[in-house]
Amino acid sequence: MIKPLLFANFDDGQLMKITQNQQRLLRALPSVDRLLARAETDAQLAKAAKPVLIAGIRAALEMQRARILAADTPAQNTSADIEAIWRQAVANIQDALQPNLRRVINATGVVVHTNLGRSLLAEQAADNVMQVAARYSNLEFDLAKGRRGSRYSAVHDLLCELTGAEAAMVVNNNAGAVFLALETLARGREVVVSRGELVEIGGSFRIPDVMARSGAILKEVGTTNRTHPKDYISAIAEHTGLLLKAHTSNFSVIGFTKSVSLAELVEIGRERQVPVMEDLGSGTLIDFSQYGLTAEPTVQASVRAGVDLVTFSGDKLLGGPQAGIMLGRKSLIDAIKSNPLNRALRIDKLTLAALESTLRLYRNPRQAVQAIPTLRMLTEAMAPIAHRAAALIDQLKQLNCDRLQIKQIERASKAGGGALPLLDLPSQCVALAHEDMSAHQLEIFMRMRCPAIIGRIEDDYFLMDMRTVQDDEPQIIVAAVNQMVQEVKA
Repeated sequence: MIKPLLFANFDDGQLMKITQNQQRLLRALPSVDRLLARAETDAQLAKAAKPVLIAGIRAALEMQRARILAADTPAQNTSADIEAIWRQAVANIQDALQPNLRRVINATGVVVHTNLGRSLLAEQAADNVMQVAARYSNLEFDLAKGRRGSRYSAVHDLLCELTGAEAAMVVNNNAGAVFLALETLARGREVVVSRGELVEIGGSFRIPDVMARSGAILKEVGTTNRTHPKDYISAIAEHTGLLLKAHTSNFSVIGFTKSVSLAELVEIGRERQVPVMEDLGSGTLIDFSQYGLTAEPTVQASVRAGVDLVTFSGDKLLGGPQAGIMLGRKSLIDAIKSNPLNRALRIDKLTLAALESTLRLYRNPRQAVQAIPTLRMLTEAMAPIAHRAAALIDQLKQLNCDRLQIKQIERASKAGGGALPLLDLPSQCVALAHEDMSAHQLEIFMRMRCPAIIGRIEDDYFLMDMRTVQDDEPQIIVAAVNQMVQEVKA
């Protein structure tokens, strides 16, 4: 009988018993120096710095120690264990060499996927970002006058041209735009909002919370489902600083409802000399109804209605970079620009480069719909999506794996990004299953590829929605599935 020995587990300070067999296996583990010498001569690890090599090796050794201590394992082939440790160390090191922020393939069918980076930039925008990032630029230098200029000039005139607004400015995101506008225009004063528009978006961004932080005082009117013009009129008093309308872009209240239109609110504001602000959230410059989709309020319509200030996001339905865009009366925009907090929320040169290039595409709306990936995916017809799904299935069948189940099914895609919540976009999915893997295991395998392939599980199948898979990505998917087939077979 093997006599147990005491061993201190330094992770939790408790003593645990180990057997002589476990002790023997622990002693047989290779040293860090031994594995390091091997790593320093391995061509596939040539780009790794010594600290990265050591960290990867130590992590692999610790993993093996944990396995040994988890149970009284039988005698094993020591050389095979060393090779297993080496493979794990190599995997650790290669993973450490990968950027934390990396490319993924979005096969979820959610077009503006917040977790996956929201909107994809148009090719023209990405090219301009590369140019501005790698070289000096006239970020705050007026080339015509030969003196310091404003960074907002890169997009100010474009925004005014496209929307008809009197003035414009941009900050780092729409939450920042709403906060800065409230802090500038209504600090210490009341802001009147319908109860049905006290929205919360992702990341627990709530209108009441942002308002409280800005120093503005929330004054709710109406009920959750019904608000009338008289509710706003009766709420206006000496300390009213702003009438706020928030577009409920990420939810819908249906049934017995009533809301005050922006035009009605603008009229009330003018009669009582109170500025009106609208938070459009997922603002769009395109009328989606002309493509058979759910109508979404456009920025141009808000400006035509006479709103004093409108804010919206740059990386949602606009299809550009993350930004918070503000349009409206020049006097209000100038006041916001002068707020010292503006500097804390200002956008950088890369965002400006991407936003300017995106906006330039909107000068030709038809071109914009084709060139801006978000618009293209939202408006794409079923036929080309079905064709891409069928083509991917043909390539997967050429892997000649009898245990791989592949089928094409119709499902619905979503706009995402807190926009068009009731819109279902008919789409085509490629569904995968393997007789020797669960759908969960298959999902993990695809998610751990480089680039990661992110889909969804449904009815014990791993689904890839072809609406959001880009033209150059099916070949990557085929390579990943082939790797899975070979590993399972081995």
